Amino acid sequence: MNPYKSLGVNKEATADEIKKAYRKLALKYHPDKGGDKEDENKFKEATEAYEILGDKQKRAQYDQFGSTGKQAEGGGFGGFDFSGFQNVNVDFGGGFGDIFDSFFGGGGRQAKQKQGPLRGGDIEIIVHLTFDESVFGTTKEVEISRYEKCEHCKGMGNEPGSKMVNCETCQGTGQRIRIQRTPLGQIQTAATCEVCNGAGKIPEKKCRECKGEYRVLKNQKIKIKIPAGIHDKAAIRLSGKGEAGVRGGPTGDLFAHISVTSSKEFIREGNDISTSQNIHLLQAVMGDEIKVKTIHGNIKLKIPAGTESEKIFKLKGYGVPLVGSDLKGNHYVKIIVDIPKKLSKREKELYEELAKESKLNIKPQPKGIFG
Repeated sequence: MNPYKSLGVNKEATADEIKKAYRKLALKYHPDKGGDKEDENKFKEATEAYEILGDKQKRAQYDQFGSTGKQAEGGGFGGFDFSGFQNVNVDFGGGFGDIFDSFFGGGGRQAKQKQGPLRGGDIEIIVHLTFDESVFGTTKEVEISRYEKCEHCKGMGNEPGSKMVNCETCQGTGQRIRIQRTPLGQIQTAATCEVCNGAGKIPEKKCRECKGEYRVLKNQKIKIKIPAGIHDKAAIRLSGKGEAGVRGGPTGDLFAHISVTSSKEFIREGNDISTSQNIHLLQAVMGDEIKVKTIHGNIKLKIPAGTESEKIFKLKGYGVPLVGSDLKGNHYVKIIVDIPKKLSKREKELYEELAKESKLNIKPQPKGIFG
């Protein structure tokens, strides 16, 4: 197995990129989604790949020796000669067990962990907002599908009144022992029992509601409070709103990823707003007081005489609120001076008089002289 290929990342991928890639695959192929055997295999493959690449030491080991390990070439492991070993009993409590675990997908420690409570999975959704909703905040109601604790059996998996008995497949250990022949000899690994999922016990009589799965899939409507000033691509975490845990484990979280529709009138940069305002040439020359539309309503802006085109004015505190604060960003107005393209007879006369008054020897040109 090539863990980089399994996660769909290259060898230069950062730790965050690797984690993000694994999380995406784990959410897609998680057994709780009810997929087929192929999805289950893809989930296991992604998990094994992340166990290697998610650990700096194991990743360095893989990068140095490759997918088969340098020891398979007869060169030993890190200079240590294993040729005298015919049967190797791996201890997954630490040491070389962790390294073998990265190559052979063993799960002694993992299996032991699965016997106890398991945390519920996280849920990720996308919440679409209008521009105004992102600026001023709102409350959105979303419907999600999630696994919740079975109320009939109280999340125990057995029909009320019946007992939990030892799993016959693993004899109550929660593990299946597997022996593999490898270039190192025989490797003994422990994998999670697929019958009891590592619990070691199974219901004498399965719960009629959840069929012994501890949880049931339900649709649930949840209200999410969107704070004023939230950004596009931000994420809101709702603790304990994810899927129910197993065997008394804690509930996962719900992550709401924000998607904001752009405004046709306003450009948002951080918590600042930018707009453009067109004014007449005479307004720029003589100065004027104009009306500017902001996200907080219309305000009056004084344009000084002699204002040049593309001059930017700052309206302090008329921008987007900072999340969780009374402060606001600014609104920046770019002034665009319009040059008249068509003059009436009287306007032309007045401009000619103005040119004479300014002692300008202007030679008017017809339109389209340059094409």
